[in-house]
Amino acid sequence: MRQVFADTLYWGAVLHPHDQYRAQVIRARAALGDVRLVTTDEVLGELLDGLAQRGTHLRDVAALAVRMILTDPRVTVHPQSRESFLAGLSLYEQRKDKGYSLVDCISMTTMRRHAILHVLTNDHHFMQEGFSLALG
Repeated sequence: MRQVFADTLYWGAVLHPHDQYRAQVIRARAALGDVRLVTTDEVLGELLDGLAQRGTHLRDVAALAVRMILTDPRVTVHPQSRESFLAGLSLYEQRKDKGYSLVDCISMTTMRRHAILHVLTNDHHFMQEGFSLALG
C-alpha cells in the first residue's frame, strides 16, 4: 500500500470544521484513494501546540483526536527518538538558507528514511526538498 505523509496542516484541517484548508484537504485525501497515512509524534505535538490557546473545547477535541490517531490501524505514527531528532537537526543545520522548522526537518528525514514521496500539506518547503505536495 502506498504511503502518504500527513503534515500538521492536514491534521488541523481534518480536526477543525472551520479551517481554511478543510475542503481542500478532504478533496485531496479522497483523490489519493487507498493509502496508508504516516506522521510523527513531533507533528502531533505541533498540532497540539497550535491548538493549546484556542479554548478548552478545541483543546479537548485535539487531545482526543491525537489519541485516536495513535491507535488508528490505518495510520503509522513514528515515535520521537534521539535518532529522529538528530537526523532532523542535521537537515536543519544543512539548510541555513531555508525557513524549515525542526518539525519539518524531522518529517522530511522520516519521509526519506521510509521512501515516502507524497505529503498532505501545501508547505512549499517540502517541494524544495523534492517531495510531491498532495495539496497545492
